[in-house]
Amino acid sequence: MFNVFNLAGMPRLPERQNNSDKFSMSIVLETKNGRTVSQWRAESRLKRNLALYKERNEEFALLCRCRDKGKALLQFWLNMALDANQEPEDWEPDDRKELALEHLASYCEESCYWAAKKVWQDSKERSWEEYLWLARIQVYQSDNFLEICQRYNEQRSSFDTYIQKFLFNQIKTQSSIGKFSGWRLLYKKSDKELREALQYLGRREPEISFFILARKYFKQVYLINTVKAPARKSGQKWPDPKSEDFEATAQLYNGHKSLPSAPYEVRANSGNVTGEQIKEWMRLCITALQNYPKSINPRFSLEALQEKGREAEYEETQDFQEPEWQSSGEFGEPTTEFQGSRTNSVLREQLENLKPEQKKILLLYYGIGLNQKQIAVIAGVNQATISRHLSRSKVKLLETVVGLSQPTGWVKEYVAGWLQQNYSVPQHSDLIQAALVAALKKLDPQARDLLRLRYGQRLDEQQIVHQLGMNPTELTELLSRAKHQLQADLLDALKTWIQEYLEKWLSRYCKSIYLSALRTLDISLQIELATDRVNAVLEICLETLSKSNQ
Repeated sequence: MFNVFNLAGMPRLPERQNNSDKFSMSIVLETKNGRTVSQWRAESRLKRNLALYKERNEEFALLCRCRDKGKALLQFWLNMALDANQEPEDWEPDDRKELALEHLASYCEESCYWAAKKVWQDSKERSWEEYLWLARIQVYQSDNFLEICQRYNEQRSSFDTYIQKFLFNQIKTQSSIGKFSGWRLLYKKSDKELREALQYLGRREPEISFFILARKYFKQVYLINTVKAPARKSGQKWPDPKSEDFEATAQLYNGHKSLPSAPYEVRANSGNVTGEQIKEWMRLCITALQNYPKSINPRFSLEALQEKGREAEYEETQDFQEPEWQSSGEFGEPTTEFQGSRTNSVLREQLENLKPEQKKILLLYYGIGLNQKQIAVIAGVNQATISRHLSRSKVKLLETVVGLSQPTGWVKEYVAGWLQQNYSVPQHSDLIQAALVAALKKLDPQARDLLRLRYGQRLDEQQIVHQLGMNPTELTELLSRAKHQLQADLLDALKTWIQEYLEKWLSRYCKSIYLSALRTLDISLQIELATDRVNAVLEICLETLSKSNQ
């Protein structure tokens, strides 16, 4: 059996051969001869970026050849990720800072391994695989990882020592909280991410479709029988499924695999499965997700809202514990994660074009974290004036985001296509489709029945008219009205998402500028700023903001 929770011993981690490998490979766990082994797998995106810098930057090419175990390259990527004033070359990618963090995360894979091993040697309460996964979460959550790197002080320790100590403490904290488990990961991830993770692990069709369909029914059984069981308290670690959970899943799978709603790959291979087989499949899926960096750090671009069939995960980050030096609830919890580089670039430009007093208020409010009353005292105006400036600034920025995403230009076509293709079997993990399912429930019963006949049972309008004895004109009007209502509800949902996105973007961007200013002035994050220091920090923030848009 595929033993994803092997406790016999932590496999030896092979060495990466050269400096370039240290910044472009990730750990993969595989089973050979019944034993779990660890290997390195190259990340093509990082390989391509390294090749670009070697070709265009002679100094970087020399760093790659240094026999210093990658220390010079480490400093190169740290400087790029942390220095807000570093001017990019014309040939460098727009997302060069994000790529720098990914290179650093790849470098930290070894630290994840050693930190997990140390925790596991001290405590066998959980499997070493889970400890390793908890460590990798820290370096693949890009915002948290950026903060971790920003706190590094080279005068106190080496980067490796700092990271390993931090990861060791985080693993112990997270595992004691008890919310993290491979079964939770399996339950939370979308079909799209699971498919990508299985492909990354080397699995192919029709096997992938077997796993995804089985996971669908496993989630139903596991949720009712185990996760929502009265004996389990909220916040506890997700428990291991029982053998009867796998047997019940096998029964559901065998009973539904031949239905028209099942994937063709499954219907064409209609052999029955056992509970033990389902158990093995689910554990293999967990291994795939734990091996796949993207499953740890999902991304969802605002521009991608215009693309059809886009999935998003919007629960996974809610239980992550932030480092003790990071204020709780700092960013809030938006519906999903937006990371479109084009959107970020345009928003930064629009922010720089705001009036000076508007920029100052945004930096004080979102960056330093002052409330409106505190800002009013510093600015020498009343609170209503501060509130008005904040509202006007956000309206301008919202108009910018709406102009980029242009929802009114594609929503009508999207709704029409969704009704034709996905009405009967909507993908609830797809952010937009989930919103449309919710919108359907708000329609009046007659509209829902008409849509069910038209798009669920695939009857044409003449057949519906004949079946219900309706006037053809009346039917056409009612269907059109229902579609318009779905479009209006989807536009409302998009408006909410965009507002949430802007709030989160302002918090993160202004906070990053604020932290950069603190480093420049050598001020500790823990110190409460007096008015004179606030003004000094604000001045540096404004300078940084101006330079970043030149």
